[in-house]
Amino acid sequence: MLCLSITRSSDLSIIRQIYQQIRERILNGELRSGEKLPSTRELSSQLSVSRNVILEAYDQLLSEGYIVSKRGSGTFVAEGIYLKKDPLPSASIIRRTEEASQDHLIIDFRSGLPSLDQFPRKTWARLAYHTWSEASSTLLEYDHPEGRIELRELLSHYLLKTRRVVCRPEQIIITSGAVQALSLVAQLLITTGDKVIIEDPITQDIQTMFKAAGADLYPVPVDHHGMNTSFLPASLDPAFIFFTPSHQFPLGGVLPIQRQVQLIHYARKKGCFLVEDDYDSEFRYDGSPVSSLQGLEPERVIYIGSFSKILSPALRLGYIILPSALVDRARMIKRYSDLHSSSIDQLILARFINEGYLNRHILKMKKIYKRRRDYLISRLKAAFKEKVRLYGYSTGLHLIAEFPDLVFDSHNLAIIQQMGIKVYPVEEHAIQKGMHAHRLIIGYGHLTLEEIKEGVKRLEIAWKNIQAER
Repeated sequence: MLCLSITRSSDLSIIRQIYQQIRERILNGELRSGEKLPSTRELSSQLSVSRNVILEAYDQLLSEGYIVSKRGSGTFVAEGIYLKKDPLPSASIIRRTEEASQDHLIIDFRSGLPSLDQFPRKTWARLAYHTWSEASSTLLEYDHPEGRIELRELLSHYLLKTRRVVCRPEQIIITSGAVQALSLVAQLLITTGDKVIIEDPITQDIQTMFKAAGADLYPVPVDHHGMNTSFLPASLDPAFIFFTPSHQFPLGGVLPIQRQVQLIHYARKKGCFLVEDDYDSEFRYDGSPVSSLQGLEPERVIYIGSFSKILSPALRLGYIILPSALVDRARMIKRYSDLHSSSIDQLILARFINEGYLNRHILKMKKIYKRRRDYLISRLKAAFKEKVRLYGYSTGLHLIAEFPDLVFDSHNLAIIQQMGIKVYPVEEHAIQKGMHAHRLIIGYGHLTLEEIKEGVKRLEIAWKNIQAER
């Protein structure tokens, strides 16, 4: 008798469950070549499902050659299909083993990922329902490339209040996240051979995007306070300077006002633009978010922001604020890029901001992230004591852990990964190699306290294994 089981609450359809169980038993030899299968009527009665369900499962097996149907005789296992699995364990055994032991789960200390389980789903769904219910037919048409005026007006007021950004709604273009905003910058300002000053280290994505547009990158070193403006080259004439003053990625520094003023003077002298990426700065744990540099020099600074880390990267909503002279061309580039970002999502976000939900969400998440940050710091200090130095944690969703006695080369990273954790060396984002080989980026925004505890425990074991090799 063929004994099958079905789970009605499974994500897999009942048809698929029946198909997979019969297929697996044919492959592993439990059902042998020539063996007769139950009739569709018998199996439907046994499993308490409709006969059509069994027919569809059998049809799929028949079409893939696992079974054959003989008129008047029934359905049989086809010849030559038995596939010996040894010595590898079956997928089901592996799956059961992993489910039985949390020790096998990967703990990923990735930076920049928010706590997605805290996304305000019910509020967002309600606002989405009202937005759709009230939407006119014109909302379903193609829209303006710069985005909905409702959202742009709210952003101009919100950013003035929270970040001292000075702009009119006409200077704002809504983008599909910060990546598209950076792409607009590259297309607006870079021609092949142009010099672009950037921080070092800085995310590899920035380096790749600007180089792909034809730029020659000039790296300026970063310290604990952001870009070290004393290293700005006197002889260079850059197209623009890219920097992250509110929360430098990856080192986490906040650019002092003295250096901001030096940057403005330098840009004025060189006649170039400043591109301010407001990276991961809403969650500042020791006071309010710092004021933007854009507010000091609105017609020279291009300001970039996103809702990916505040709410969710799945929303794909960001913005770029441009000096007046660049707006028309940027609108054209945006239009030929993707016409416009989702009008409906823009209006839902506008409601979310206008009704005060964004501010409340940020306040709520600051408390959650601060608790996770403080717990991570305490666990790292308890595990490594004077062997680790921590910094760059006043803002954002990651910190920097420096281990002066440890180099994070490929060999040592492999040992760490064997413990079931993912860590990210600062050196991967460095242009001038060798200065950051002892440093790790450790993200915590998306991790529970238990995951943080377990992750640090595994990192400590890996560290001891590395020390034992010496």
